[in-house]
Amino acid sequence: MFTGIIEAVGTLSRLERMGDDIRLTVNSGKLDLSDVRLGDSIATNGVCLTVVQCLKDGYVADVSAETVKLTGFGDYRPGTRVNLEKAVTPTTRLGGHLVSGHVDGRATVVSRSNLGKAIEFWLEAPAELARYIAHKGSITIDGVSLTVNEVDGNRFRLTIVPHTASETTLLELSVGDRVNLEVDQIARYLERLMQSGKEQGSGGVTMELLARSGFLG
Repeated sequence: MFTGIIEAVGTLSRLERMGDDIRLTVNSGKLDLSDVRLGDSIATNGVCLTVVQCLKDGYVADVSAETVKLTGFGDYRPGTRVNLEKAVTPTTRLGGHLVSGHVDGRATVVSRSNLGKAIEFWLEAPAELARYIAHKGSITIDGVSLTVNEVDGNRFRLTIVPHTASETTLLELSVGDRVNLEVDQIARYLERLMQSGKEQGSGGVTMELLARSGFLG
């Protein structure tokens, strides 16, 4: 589990094709590796990867074919910069939101503009994921926890403050770039509960129940 608060920006130093899978070597930059052990999880551009080899200045991890298909790893090359976050501990501050590191798909940058010292992006999500994106809800872009400021159909707007821009790879994004997207877990669980309620006929989570409980405003 992660929070979406990036700890360092690393660089992919090697990508080795192993059939449909990829074994990658990450130079972890300023990320503190003193407490990282074999088998630990590190979110790499929002993807939860297991450390299979610890290096002095980074780590080696395997990316499965399924993950390659859903994320940008199939397009990455040596030199690609990636956002890094170690898994949370029981004492970690939850500064972002609960992030699983299980990427749902990819979104495309459709516009970029300056807003004072901040950067404003509009992105377009696949239709099957757009229903989980809500105004003022949380979303994860390349591992970064962000707040959705506006939703228009399958498109949504993000405002990147200077600190976030300087500590992540988001400053490097241009129109047409595709990013790893993880939607809010709560939205997915609510949908599943509502589906179960419909299947069972009664006693499940319904829109009426959510409204009475204050979830719908």
